[in-house]
Amino acid sequence: MKKVLLSACLLAFSLLGLSAQETIPVNFQGEKPTISDLAWAYVNYATMPEEGDEEEEEGYFNESIGAVKNAMSLQRANKALGAGETLSIDQRNGFVLYEWKGDDNARLRVEMCYWNESDGQHRLFACGVYYFDGDKYSAGQFDGLTFYRYENATKKMALADDFGFDVEYFTDDDASVTYDLPRSGKNITVNYWYQDGTRKQKTLQFDGRRFHF
Repeated sequence: MKKVLLSACLLAFSLLGLSAQETIPVNFQGEKPTISDLAWAYVNYATMPEEGDEEEEEGYFNESIGAVKNAMSLQRANKALGAGETLSIDQRNGFVLYEWKGDDNARLRVEMCYWNESDGQHRLFACGVYYFDGDKYSAGQFDGLTFYRYENATKKMALADDFGFDVEYFTDDDASVTYDLPRSGKNITVNYWYQDGTRKQKTLQFDGRRFHF
């Protein structure tokens, strides 16, 4: 997979694109959607080419999420994943983990999960995408953390912007930032990667609606 360093301009463009997105319908059976239902709805929406974009008609706009969609499609068809790929869907804990490892030590990690909100009417869904060089973070073109809020009444997800904190990718002291979503528990681990190889961590706690340090 082609890896390109994340730039401030690209990040700004990405955020503008997200803000223009419409709601995402979630199809499911039963009373409430599972993590598979939410993730499948998201990857299908996130990989749709923009109308009239001829360059994207032959492939995915978001290469990283496109890889997850392809892996989910193969798993649904009981087919083997590609070389270096793993996909774990933990229905009980509401967590999805996709990883791809290349021959050159490159690694893509995509996490998805959801939180039941305290009002009983919404679920907060998140997707985190990150590239690594071995055990060290190495920002990729499509890296980032995105939140959507699912509403029981409409059975749709909409881009969320009131989840309690500002997602940052770089700090004033030159650290790159990644976010580990929880497979167990409710809290998010924030990782600060420094150029000298050191890493610091903080915890974002979920209060039933928003996160806070």
